Amino acid sequence: MKKGNRKKILNLIDPETHEISWNAEGTPYKFKEKKKIEKGKISRARGARFELKVRKDLEEKGKVVDKWSNNVDLEDGKIFPAKRKYNPFSRVMTIGTGFPDFVAFSEIRNGIYSVIGVEVKLNVTISKEEKEKCRWYLERRIFSEIWIAKQKKVGRKIDVEYENFIERYPNKT
Repeated sequence: MKKGNRKKILNLIDPETHEISWNAEGTPYKFKEKKKIEKGKISRARGARFELKVRKDLEEKGKVVDKWSNNVDLEDGKIFPAKRKYNPFSRVMTIGTGFPDFVAFSEIRNGIYSVIGVEVKLNVTISKEEKEKCRWYLERRIFSEIWIAKQKKVGRKIDVEYENFIERYPNKT
């Protein structure tokens, strides 16, 4: 990139309020507002805290809970291990990035278990692709149920409430 063009771009964007990412050729490819970067960090931290709260709640209810580390390729119709995410700044490898977030087991009667997939959402909004994945899991009987864990405010306290995927999003076919 020419020095003149670089200066024009830098003059258009205030470095105090925006962060600019440059690629190897020296051209800018991302402009992010610093306020939004900070808001994203706070949102991710809130989500992680709520996920931990959901896990503890399920364990208190007598379920055996584990992180689900698989995902679904809807085009091939196969389950594959979810990609691990690496954060070079904190040097942390995130392992459980699958969909749904958790798998919970509970014994119904002698040797028969209920396998429940639990997706944790603060605002209960599930994308179209996530709905398709949930239906795929249920059609192939990988999970007996899929629950959506959401927050429920009781005064100042936040409790966990579960909704059954089938009841919330009935199949319209």
